[in-house]
Amino acid sequence: MPRASLQDLEAVIAIARRGSFRAAALDLGISTTALSNAIGKLEASLGVRLFNRTTRSVSLTDTGQLFVGQTGPALQDIKAAIDTARSRQATPSGTLRINAFAMAAREILSPLILEFLRRYPDVHIDLVTEGRLVDIVADGFDLGVRVADLVPSDMIAVSLGRPQRYAVVGAPSYFADHGKPLVPPDLINHRCIRARLPNGALFRWPFEKNGQPVQIDVDGPITLDEATLARAAALEGIGIGIFMEQDVLADIDAGRLVRVLEDWTPPFAGLCLYYPGRRNPSAAMKAFIGLARTWAADTKSGRPRGRRRGVHK
Repeated sequence: MPRASLQDLEAVIAIARRGSFRAAALDLGISTTALSNAIGKLEASLGVRLFNRTTRSVSLTDTGQLFVGQTGPALQDIKAAIDTARSRQATPSGTLRINAFAMAAREILSPLILEFLRRYPDVHIDLVTEGRLVDIVADGFDLGVRVADLVPSDMIAVSLGRPQRYAVVGAPSYFADHGKPLVPPDLINHRCIRARLPNGALFRWPFEKNGQPVQIDVDGPITLDEATLARAAALEGIGIGIFMEQDVLADIDAGRLVRVLEDWTPPFAGLCLYYPGRRNPSAAMKAFIGLARTWAADTKSGRPRGRRRGVHK
């Protein structure tokens, strides 16, 4: 009788979820060749094909769809049993998978993630950054980090403290040549660095003053989909850009970038750590959530966040 290991089942689910051997291999931390060989051996032992493969795409066969439909829930039950066992550990260990967009990852990397790793060296954190919104349960993540407004309603959310804010900036040389916008509609007459969202849409610059929101469709010489590239373009004087405040504060303080329309960019909902309401989270996950709550409380109160503060569980 053919036998499939737990790793084989996880491999099949990962490929079905990602629609790509390469992406699934990255998620699993193995090479594409090793993953392909493992699936080939599994299909040979089962005597059926689970995937249709071409040079451009991968899709489940009818048998593969049935196989995933039956093994997927069973695999979740097995993982839940493993989580239950791990929740009884005295020392947190294992892997935590966290999904966040890049700005959020930069915000929490040093004060939360790296501090957690110093406290719990037996835990490995797999941090994946991407702009698109994902279903963290379906995509195999333990935790997610997003702006509060984007957290799904069926998740448990932990506020991570301070609100966020946009900053509209340009290089001194740009404003010397073109002047400064005084109100958002003035941007129509300026060269702006346009931003493309993960879904392909162009980002409309949001403003608000006295409770009245305004969105501006800017125009300019370049469209980018990554904040660090946009910052580089702004520093070169190509045009005005909009960024998360913390990403350009150092540039503003150093005079490399000049802020405009500050009275039109009020704070908005901050970041949240979120996760599904599992009955038995692992010891590592409980410890991470506890540290996140402590960090958030310290941030709100203004207390210093030393490395040796206790963890609330």
